[in-house]
Amino acid sequence: MLFEKNETAEITVEELADLHPSLYRLCDVRDEVSFRYGSIPQAVNLHEIGALAESGELDKQVSYVLYCMKGMQSMEAACKLRSFGYDAVSLKDGYAGWLTSGYREDYEDRQREAEKSIQKTFHKCLFTPFTKAIREYELLKPGDKVAVCISGGKDSMLMAKLFQELKRHNKFPFELVFLVMDPGYNEVNRLVIEKNARMLGVPVTIFETKIFDAVYDVENSPCYLCARMRRGYLYSKAKELGCNKIALGHHYDDVIETILMGMLYGAQIQTMMPKLHSTNFEGMELIRPLYFIRENDIMRWRDHNHLHFIQCACHFTDTCSSCREDGSSASKRMEIKQMIKNMKQINPFVEGNIFKSMYNVNLNTVIEYKDKQNRKHHFLEDYDQDFRLPAISDR
Repeated sequence: MLFEKNETAEITVEELADLHPSLYRLCDVRDEVSFRYGSIPQAVNLHEIGALAESGELDKQVSYVLYCMKGMQSMEAACKLRSFGYDAVSLKDGYAGWLTSGYREDYEDRQREAEKSIQKTFHKCLFTPFTKAIREYELLKPGDKVAVCISGGKDSMLMAKLFQELKRHNKFPFELVFLVMDPGYNEVNRLVIEKNARMLGVPVTIFETKIFDAVYDVENSPCYLCARMRRGYLYSKAKELGCNKIALGHHYDDVIETILMGMLYGAQIQTMMPKLHSTNFEGMELIRPLYFIRENDIMRWRDHNHLHFIQCACHFTDTCSSCREDGSSASKRMEIKQMIKNMKQINPFVEGNIFKSMYNVNLNTVIEYKDKQNRKHHFLEDYDQDFRLPAISDR
């Protein structure tokens, strides 16, 4: 067995690099959302590995290297596996340690590689839908100054690169500010954002807040409050810098998941709009230029360029991905993702149908709805008056 003589049940990133991948199985014990945001190459996601070991479903002839974000949960899991007779160790400092040790210094080469992949390999699935959303929803106008809001994740960093590509074409004048708000990241996550920005050639403007500290003791809906506070700070800083728009990195999959979540968890029909006027910051607007881009294509671009990003990384777990702009929890969103995946096996067009449903709302078949002034209208209000008008389907 490879690790049976390792009394600490822990190995370093350097020791892992010296081992041939065929000698061990690399297991990410974080939740599936965290794994999708980024993982070590060749790793498999086994966040229930302790239960699998206890039930005897794991192969005892295999040596296991486990990791989480910082190496704490994976250490507990490794010790549990060893107690059941498995050969297992935890990766010291976890995914965060691997991230900060794995950066190459050839920044100019990496930048060119990432930009070339947008221009060539991923042009059709990334840049084309990006420009389509901008045209179709009129997200950009001459003279705009846009704060491209970068959280440090794959979506917002790709958005920054797409805006840079669009700027090179420069069909009409507009300005960009690449804005990073640090809500209280730990040292590792801050470093990852800074290095990724430097490596990809994105000149970020970073400002600090204490949002994570402010919501830490909040018992009810801390993620929702965190998301609302973050957006408020982004609007405020963007306006201070002379911007009239902020751009967020929500993509096509976020949109269809939000539609279903609203119906199943909120008992309402609504969608994530491609642009919104701010109600609290006069003259400011929010835009979502990744509206037509699929998450799998973003992940393919990320993996093609060997890029690794952070996610929310809040104080609650330091691996949280739940502080989204809509305040939704990671577990609910994963349920919806799985539901869509299951439905797609029966109907391959289900994702497109969910998305298009927001284009085909027939108010004649809605019991009650709200107008733009938030006033409710019930179908009985004019039911008898409409009786003599041309009939609609009686289904």
